[in-house]
Amino acid sequence: MKILIPPSEGKSKIKSTGPLFSDTKYRFEKEVRRIVRLLELIDNEDLKSIYGTSQQKAELFHRQNEDIFKSHCAPAIERYTGVVYEHLNWESLSEKSQQYMEKHVLIFSGLFGMTTPLTLIPNYKLKMNVLSLQYHWNHTITEILKKEDLIFDLLPQVYRKAYAPKSNVIKVEFVVENKGKKTAAGHYGKAVKGRFIRFLAENTVQNINEFKNFEYDGFKWVKDHFVKKINKI
Repeated sequence: MKILIPPSEGKSKIKSTGPLFSDTKYRFEKEVRRIVRLLELIDNEDLKSIYGTSQQKAELFHRQNEDIFKSHCAPAIERYTGVVYEHLNWESLSEKSQQYMEKHVLIFSGLFGMTTPLTLIPNYKLKMNVLSLQYHWNHTITEILKKEDLIFDLLPQVYRKAYAPKSNVIKVEFVVENKGKKTAAGHYGKAVKGRFIRFLAENTVQNINEFKNFEYDGFKWVKDHFVKKINKI
């Protein structure tokens, strides 16, 4: 059983003192090196559109990505910040819950494909939807995930394009219902998603029936997704 979750846009500013990425023998090293070679072909004037920032920041992020094999690493779960990871609150989980996450959780990434929480990665910035990276990773990730008996997919749509789901996949959606109209929870959904991942870990959930009682901030399981009902004019 695996639980698929997204990375965060923000990364922590922890000072990495771990090994160089080139020394970690990363399982998808060959695929990552292909992406780095692709990055090296990008013209300087295209960097702003690739990274969605100012030219100065884009050049900084680009150099960072090109140099990842010479960069020091930290565990992925410590690298990622943002609302989902704040509400997951890895540091306060018991050792048993952390072991559950390391065994079952896979964090998708445009640059690294997918990692476990304790996979060592350097700082980087690269979204899945640039350079068609979701298609770069699709075959590799699909081949790995098709062997699983059950998958809980908590990914945004752009990351779901990075693999071809089979019948073993349950897509866990968080929606907001306002006067009968349902829409994706968006930012509302980030906090509850983090709490939901924490709930899975604390309760060592192994099947869908074991998480139907989860409730947080008005979200409840209804038929096949989590719903929060609001009444806004």
